[in-house]
Amino acid sequence: MNFVMKQALGGATKDMGKMLGGEEEKDPEVAKKKKEEEEERQEALRQQEEERKDKHRKMEAEREVVRQSIRDKYGLKKKEEKEAEEKAAMEQACEGSLTRAKKAIPAGCGDEDDEDEESILDTVLKFLPGPLQDMFKK
Repeated sequence: MNFVMKQALGGATKDMGKMLGGEEEKDPEVAKKKKEEEEERQEALRQQEEERKDKHRKMEAEREVVRQSIRDKYGLKKKEEKEAEEKAAMEQACEGSLTRAKKAIPAGCGDEDDEDEESILDTVLKFLPGPLQDMFKK
C-alpha cells in the first residue's frame, strides 16, 4: 500500500503533511518574510481600490456635467428638485388643514355621471321578459 501511494504521488511524501493540513516548517525568517509580503499585498490592494474609486468619481463628475448640459438644453429638472417642489406644494396646500393631505384621485375614478349607470340598467332591462321589467321599474 505504501508503494502504491508513493507511486501515485511521485515521491512527494514529504509535502503530504502540508497538503493534508499538517504542520508547516516553522522558520521565523520565512514567517516574517511571508507576513511582510502579505502586508505589501494588502497595501497594493488598498491602493488599487482607492485609484478605482477616484477614477469612478471623476467619471461620474464628467457624466453629471453632460447630464446638466442636457437638462439646460431641454429645460428639465433634476429628480431631487422635482421632489422638493412637489413636497413644498403639498405642504403649502395643507398648511391650514389638521388632517393629512388628500391623495389626488385619478381621472375617471368616482367622477362619472349617474346617467351611464342608468343607461346600463335600461339596457339590461330590455333583455328581461315583460313581468320582470315591471318589477324592476317599480
